[in-house]
Amino acid sequence: MSYRKVNYEAVEQVSSAMHFLSDPLETEQVGVTVARCDPGWNSKPHDHTENAHEEVYVLIEGEATVVVDDEPVAMETGDALWIPPDSTRQIRNGDRESAFVLVSAPSIADDDGDGDEWLLSGFAG
Repeated sequence: MSYRKVNYEAVEQVSSAMHFLSDPLETEQVGVTVARCDPGWNSKPHDHTENAHEEVYVLIEGEATVVVDDEPVAMETGDALWIPPDSTRQIRNGDRESAFVLVSAPSIADDDGDGDEWLLSGFAG
């Protein structure tokens, strides 16, 4: 089969919001998560320095704030936010439900700097 399909609602929810899709989709180069955030929900502050993953947060429903390195970034439906690996990030949801698609990927440059292959070690998804 040349594709894999999963409905995020069929994937067990983690931290009362996150549906991690990388394992059921068996991805090799990209992490994909759907976050359905209840009113008042906050993610844990974290970074991806250790695994060098950059992330893009796309708000597909509602409004929320993403705090990047202690700077609040107001998000509304349709906004996309790129976050470098070493920046601390946290989703802070407001008083209404919101939904994000979170995409992460390792650096595309390898240790030799030729950029031909993905670095996959330590991939958290």
